[in-house]
Amino acid sequence: MHRALRLPYATLAFAADLAARVPLPGDGKLVRTLRARRDALARLTAWGATHRDPARKLLWLHAPSVGEGLQARPVIEALREAHPDWQFCYTFFSPSAERFASALPVDVRGFLPFDRASHAERLLDALRPTALVFAKLDVWPTLTERAAARGVALGLISATMSEGSGRRGMLAQALSRDAFGALQAVGAVGDADAERLARVGVARDRITITGDTRYDQVAARAAAVDRASPLLAPLRSTRPTVVAGSTWPADEQVLLAAWRVLRVAIPEARLIIAPHEPTEAHLAPIRRWAAEAGLSLTVLGDARDTADVVLVDRVGVLGDLYALADAAFVGGAFHAAGLHSVLEPAAFGVPVVFGPRYHASRDARLLAECRGGEPVHDVKELVRALRILLTEDDTRRRAGGAALAMVREGLGAAERSARMVESLIQT
Repeated sequence: MHRALRLPYATLAFAADLAARVPLPGDGKLVRTLRARRDALARLTAWGATHRDPARKLLWLHAPSVGEGLQARPVIEALREAHPDWQFCYTFFSPSAERFASALPVDVRGFLPFDRASHAERLLDALRPTALVFAKLDVWPTLTERAAARGVALGLISATMSEGSGRRGMLAQALSRDAFGALQAVGAVGDADAERLARVGVARDRITITGDTRYDQVAARAAAVDRASPLLAPLRSTRPTVVAGSTWPADEQVLLAAWRVLRVAIPEARLIIAPHEPTEAHLAPIRRWAAEAGLSLTVLGDARDTADVVLVDRVGVLGDLYALADAAFVGGAFHAAGLHSVLEPAAFGVPVVFGPRYHASRDARLLAECRGGEPVHDVKELVRALRILLTEDDTRRRAGGAALAMVREGLGAAERSARMVESLIQT
């Protein structure tokens, strides 16, 4: 980290840590993020004091949210199976990742405390990691610096950096260039990512093209889906079905307007919609829209195949629901947050439609190039795209086949990434 930024960065981390100690009302994401840090350090250090076996190697993986966690999971699973004698620590940042982390085969899991020097030292004292590996791009400057000073091996898996990434800006580089330079092994998703990573400080001779481990993750999940399960069986239907996943209100404004038009042309069409944040404030407008449109609506737990609209009021099930789709609409690209994962429906051979803000998503760009997916810019384009996919069987099969082929071409990244981490930790 550039010396001019050390004090401001440390002050910001201290202020965030102080804010976490203040009882705050509400249940918004920021409040939950702060609240989770109150005992994050204590939980991890307590495990270290009671369960850390210094005779065993410990691999510490950090993934900020669920998306990065999906990249880390197949690597963890492969290494856990290959090295049952190792200990595994998994940390995350976003509250949305807590439930995901609870299912991982690791010895300890928890929120990563804010990036203060005192926190880093206490964590490193307690965990005594052999290696610290980050997923995608979320390399913490202070923690990385302190770990490197102790001789902890440092790595990065499924590393990707878009052309317009904020990490390439002058301030971001001044903050993180030294941290990227300390990494000893980096598995990049593709050649373009490798080049951009080198420009922000990663040594070129430490970068290997390993691919994106999410391809292995989504393919394995799709292969394991049980269509006769209590979740899916009541919803199996011959009705033309669109599954809309991870939608935000900005996406729904376009989608729901398009759906009214589409239902005139295809009266039997069914919509399964899973908002990104299934809070009552988010679900209520969809209920009102269905009532005003004269469509029958049911929530997921009570759903039957006769409903016109199935509203998904929980998280963690979307990846399975895509098994029911003839076509998918993935949210985020009409919203400032950016496009969510298009790989999950593609892994089922389902063609994908998404909004105009997709260029930062490598997967969406690849889907558009192979014609397994299509970007749309407004209601009219969305109606046209979905009408074709729901009524033209040959077009739908070709698009779905192209999407599935793209996923299959990306397989093997988990094994390559696991071997890279294995070499790092055994050096």
